[in-house]
Amino acid sequence: MTSAPSPCAPPGRLCGCRRWQSGARRPRWRLRRRLGREGGEAAGEAGEGRAGGSGAPALDSLTCRPPLTPSLSPRKRTTSQSKTEPPLLRTSKRTIYTAGRPPWYNETGTPFKEAFVIGLCGGSASGKTTVANKIIEALDVPWVVLLSMDSFYKVLNKDQQQLAACNEYNFDHPDAFDFDLLISVLRKLKEGKSVKVPVYDFTTHSRSKEWKTIYGANVIVFEGILAFANKELLQLLDMKVFVDTDSDIRLVRRLKRDIMERGREVAGVIKQYSKFVKPAFEQYIEPTMQAADIVVPRGGENFVALDLIVQHVHSQLEKRKLRWHIAALASAHQGQPLPKTLSVLDSTPQVRGMHTIIRNKETTRDEFIFYSKRLMRLLIEHALSFLPLKVRGVSILRAGETMEQALTAVCKDIRLGKILIQTNHNTGEPELHYLRLPKEISEDYVILMDSTVSTGAAAMMAIRVLLDHDVQEDRIFLLSLLMAEMGVHSVAYAFPRVRIITTAVDKRVSEEFHIIPGIACLPSWTSFSKYCTDLPSLLLYVIIKTKSGSCFSPFSLGEGGSVEGNTLGVGGSGLV
Repeated sequence: MTSAPSPCAPPGRLCGCRRWQSGARRPRWRLRRRLGREGGEAAGEAGEGRAGGSGAPALDSLTCRPPLTPSLSPRKRTTSQSKTEPPLLRTSKRTIYTAGRPPWYNETGTPFKEAFVIGLCGGSASGKTTVANKIIEALDVPWVVLLSMDSFYKVLNKDQQQLAACNEYNFDHPDAFDFDLLISVLRKLKEGKSVKVPVYDFTTHSRSKEWKTIYGANVIVFEGILAFANKELLQLLDMKVFVDTDSDIRLVRRLKRDIMERGREVAGVIKQYSKFVKPAFEQYIEPTMQAADIVVPRGGENFVALDLIVQHVHSQLEKRKLRWHIAALASAHQGQPLPKTLSVLDSTPQVRGMHTIIRNKETTRDEFIFYSKRLMRLLIEHALSFLPLKVRGVSILRAGETMEQALTAVCKDIRLGKILIQTNHNTGEPELHYLRLPKEISEDYVILMDSTVSTGAAAMMAIRVLLDHDVQEDRIFLLSLLMAEMGVHSVAYAFPRVRIITTAVDKRVSEEFHIIPGIACLPSWTSFSKYCTDLPSLLLYVIIKTKSGSCFSPFSLGEGGSVEGNTLGVGGSGLV
């Protein structure tokens, strides 16, 4: 991945959060300030309808009032490379995080924590989405997912579509939602798995063919009119917030939204509100307020309530932090025999000769490129002897990209993916920055490529990512030009069914966890421009130079010489 966003919310999860059993008394803080009934924020949540339409300017005066001064100020965080600059870049349309996602699993490769889920419930047009966005903005942490219940409306048949066109279908009834799919998606997302979320088309009352893929979150904000209406769904929520807004304000917002955004007629909106929306609120939504931990009057304008919510979430995230200890990982398997899942290329005179050349610091650039490419080709062909014809390839950026050329030369039309993982030099932990995997990767065998593996920390993170995308462990093949015994043991201990294939295994690593003796370095970083004619091989030089401690760059050289830096992988500014 690129030095990119690291939503502070790793998708792994430590359930250190407080939970209340279903049916038990829950503490509830009702935060009310009578500042008047007139006012409101933009609606845009529950309900169903058609896009487009004309406006109703007369409604603006009923829904607008001078904004209150927010009491929330985003917390400052640091990047992987700096302790002073915030880890994000803000533009007019998006926020790009430049910090990485730390491990969400322990040294055994098992996820150790779940995402913290905030459930937001309230009537139609009560301001749930506004509250959700303001919570995300105030949290100011990466890897936050906003999941809307509107995505889980059931697909309507022809008779139901005709009723919907005449405003005769009740979209506020529990039967209008696919709770089975919703619970399944939220549970997998909470566990750190990759999920596919339906995209609901409010014009055709159907689901689009393309579903959104969401992966990786420390915090999930789930909002919907019936978010508390299902007991099984309630058990997945770590914090339950009810947005309580006056019914007159909600009606005015719904009128404005449906007329201006969904092309409805005033009479139709009022008819649907009177016949379905209001009765459903009184019967199904308002009673669930008793399940809430916090009741927030006036929605997004109640900055005192929002600040309490943000403080609680930050405290929960702090409790869930876990630091890796690379030194302990290094000494955990000393003296152990190499695992049976390891396969080393036969040490023929040809292989030994090529290793002698690429390990020599005096080797010229051309010779290094030629013999390293040849070794990579032999490694790929050796690995394919264990695999079926159809495979996928994934490179661990930055160094793993150098092996793609050898793989594509042997496997015709192979689909490739990339994972950028970099070490945080302040904590020593690997961090996930960018992710792009082939579609339907869970169905095939995967060749995971990295040019060198010393501690195995980056390889373990990449394997965990593949497992979270439902790739079977015994279908993952880790290929590396050179590995240290420590890295072999770390990967094999955490993932005993992953096949490890390399051309050589060195016994020692330095205090900085570099392989000894390792591979030769670039003669000089200042000669960078001379080698731009062969980017993949240059990239291998750059990485080896970087791993030797001679330099550090937060960018990777992409295909065609482009620089991939600060690329947002999954998550974004909290909105998916």
